[in-house]
Amino acid sequence: MKYKMIVTDLDDTLLNSQGKVSEKNKEYIRKAQEAGVKFVLASGRPTFAMVDLAHELELAKYGSYLLSYNGAIVTECATNRVWLEESLTAEDAHKLHDFSREHNVNIITYVGDEIISEDRCEYAQVEVELTGMPYRKVDCFKSGVEGPVVKCIMLENPEYLAEVEKKLKEGLGKGYSVAISKPFFLEIMKSGIDKGASLLKLGAKLGIDPAEIIACGDSYNDQSMLEVAGMSVAVANAKEPIKALCDYIAPSNNDDAMAHVIERFIFEKIAL
Repeated sequence: MKYKMIVTDLDDTLLNSQGKVSEKNKEYIRKAQEAGVKFVLASGRPTFAMVDLAHELELAKYGSYLLSYNGAIVTECATNRVWLEESLTAEDAHKLHDFSREHNVNIITYVGDEIISEDRCEYAQVEVELTGMPYRKVDCFKSGVEGPVVKCIMLENPEYLAEVEKKLKEGLGKGYSVAISKPFFLEIMKSGIDKGASLLKLGAKLGIDPAEIIACGDSYNDQSMLEVAGMSVAVANAKEPIKALCDYIAPSNNDDAMAHVIERFIFEKIAL
């Protein structure tokens, strides 16, 4: 199979434990793009927090794309044009806030280029550090959210958050796309929006069949894109259920996983 697109998660997949792309990974990503392969970054991160990495990997030069907010926004790097955008309504965000208060978890969202919440917990600080976005504490979440927002994140310790995820899906889940990214992040988007759905739309736009796509990931919010891609790849440090559904297990995010994938499946220099 000649693969025409590689789509990859960022944290704990393409990025190493220092939050960087290794030099070897960069070299192979450049080679793949020079060979005509589209390279797409797909993350729960806001677009703002992906732009510098897109520049570093020269995605604009080669006509590649960003899938941010777990696919709720798709951006064409060469023009910075938002090709797809799906948002929660303010009413949705308010409903999710009420749910978070009822179940004693924190909730954050994005207004403009800021992260807002009523309480700055330790997990919210993780998102601030990951994205580089400024944080604004608000007295009232609902007053702070007056229009559409791309997604909300509920935050709490992983064990309890897994219980909250089940309750959310049982109660409000039919109206939303819900997925855990990091163990302490429960991400909520508009219904029908996830990395896989947006990847299929992007592939159709570019005339690339799902069978011609390689998807790489490590966590539960990657599952949808791993399921629709022709070749699904988990890094060695991925969650065990994610490994179980994938076609191939690559080295860990600290061991040049992307270079390995490109060498194996684009240039076919590594045997299975």
